[in-house]
Amino acid sequence: MSQKDKLKWDKKYQETTSLLKDREASENLKKIIEKTKGKKALDVASGAGRNSIYLAINGFDVEALDISSVALDVLNNKGFKNISSKLVDLDEYEVPKNSYDLIVMTNFLDRNIISKLSMALKTDGILFIETYMEDDENEKPPSNPDFLLKKDELKTFFDNAFELLDYDEFFNKESELYRMKKQFIAIKKI
Repeated sequence: MSQKDKLKWDKKYQETTSLLKDREASENLKKIIEKTKGKKALDVASGAGRNSIYLAINGFDVEALDISSVALDVLNNKGFKNISSKLVDLDEYEVPKNSYDLIVMTNFLDRNIISKLSMALKTDGILFIETYMEDDENEKPPSNPDFLLKKDELKTFFDNAFELLDYDEFFNKESELYRMKKQFIAIKKI
């Protein structure tokens, strides 16, 4: 595990405790779960688990992955029996193939893992990605462009083995620290 990344994220959660408070799940995710056929979910870079908790309340068995033990401790202390957490470095973690009905990755971008996540879907499984993109109206101080999507970029990761269920670019309305433009996609493995 990259100790540097772990320390960075643990420190971020310790210094920005609002990230550890109960927050609403992604509004776009709420619309997508009704299209999911099974109940086995993976929440990638889950943080304190706002989406994991929503999925668990809606009957999913959730595996929450994150590099921050601080965030996962908060999630584990919520006491959900249908959420299991794993402390992992996503650069090294091998996502099991053909294993999940729903995979969620929000507010995190690792372009290299997207193909692994699509392979981890069962047939008819849904991959939901929602994260930040480049835009002149973003309020956060300049970010590393490696962690911001370009316009329409999420659409470029998937071929005809996937059905596009939904896509949008929008400004976040959720309780986040900065107003930022986001992109989301929901695709189904055919």
